[in-house]
Amino acid sequence: MAQIQDTGGQDHKGGKKRPKRGIPTVDMTPMVDLAFLLLTFFVMTSTFSKPKVMSLVYPAKPEPGQENKNSEINNAVTFLLSEDRIFYYQEMFYPEGNDKGKPATQLEETDFSPQGVRKLLTNLNRFVLEKKAGYDQELKRGQIADSTYLRLVREAKGDNAALKVLIKTDDMATCGNFIDLIDELKIADIGVIAPVDITADELKLVKAKTDK
Repeated sequence: MAQIQDTGGQDHKGGKKRPKRGIPTVDMTPMVDLAFLLLTFFVMTSTFSKPKVMSLVYPAKPEPGQENKNSEINNAVTFLLSEDRIFYYQEMFYPEGNDKGKPATQLEETDFSPQGVRKLLTNLNRFVLEKKAGYDQELKRGQIADSTYLRLVREAKGDNAALKVLIKTDDMATCGNFIDLIDELKIADIGVIAPVDITADELKLVKAKTDK
């Protein structure tokens, strides 16, 4: 307990002496307790800023001399960036005259307008977006906890029915378009994003589009 002492009103320069008064006592304990309570409150309620990152899946490169075969992939879209243009195709890529007898893949072109990439991703990733919208309502009504919400959204993004996105660029692609595409993928809640190397057959189709 802290105290504040008084000299008792003595006047050492002479003259009339003042009557002695009792020594006042100030209890500082409540103030110290209040300081610790405030400190504890701010420590418990403060949140540290978390780095905002997006996880990208980088496939392992094949061993030297090993043939790089395309594996089957479902619910996927591949974006091909070249110069200031963006092309895409869905599902597997099949070159002209492939041994599976599939029709040759044709590239479609889109852009970053409201009716472009964002609308395309919204339509293709509707499974995750509808799931997430339902979880948002449950979280808002207090039916699920924050941790449960994050887990359910993560599971929805990793579901087989969720959209997977592959990004391929040629030597003329701009960094700005790549970043813009990543932003659109984040807005569309895409769970699997994989930047991969463009193949010779894909590059041939891109050049056929850009040379026109």
